[in-house]
Amino acid sequence: MLMELDKATLMVIDVQDKLIPAIDEGERLSARLQWLISACQLLGTPILFTEQYPKGLGHTQQALTVLVEQPVVMEKLHFSAVAANCLPEGWQRHSQVIVCGMEAHVCVLQTVMDLLKAGKEVFVVADGVGSRTEENRQLGLARMRDAGARIVSREMVVFELMHQSGTELFKTISKQFLVGEQP
Repeated sequence: MLMELDKATLMVIDVQDKLIPAIDEGERLSARLQWLISACQLLGTPILFTEQYPKGLGHTQQALTVLVEQPVVMEKLHFSAVAANCLPEGWQRHSQVIVCGMEAHVCVLQTVMDLLKAGKEVFVVADGVGSRTEENRQLGLARMRDAGARIVSREMVVFELMHQSGTELFKTISKQFLVGEQP
């Protein structure tokens, strides 16, 4: 199955100020997420941010939230955003959830498992998730794949949501995101 613009939402899990420095290649992950969020914003994809215990871990990186016109940021204490019941009203109307963020083997994993249990089609952005170690990132991705999540890349997300070339949107996104060096 392909990701479809009218069915999908992007969930950015726990990319917080105090946690990024502990993440393997954290700054590179942040740059990749800026790329993905900017492209999804242009496409009109709904975007939701979650924060795990912001009093201790800080808030979502401002470099990410400033990319969204009206960022929706939900605080949580449960590792799973679904179990935390912190998702905004109406989030269920999207049958597809594109997931990125951190940590792949904890909050991303538990959220993905609960989204699958809720009957969602879940796409995990492999180059948009991180953990403190590469081993934990790989283990998290493998477990999510085994559970039924589709593992995708940032480019897969953008091209599938665009669906075709030759449009003004494709031209804009091609110039801004697909030409030259990517993070």
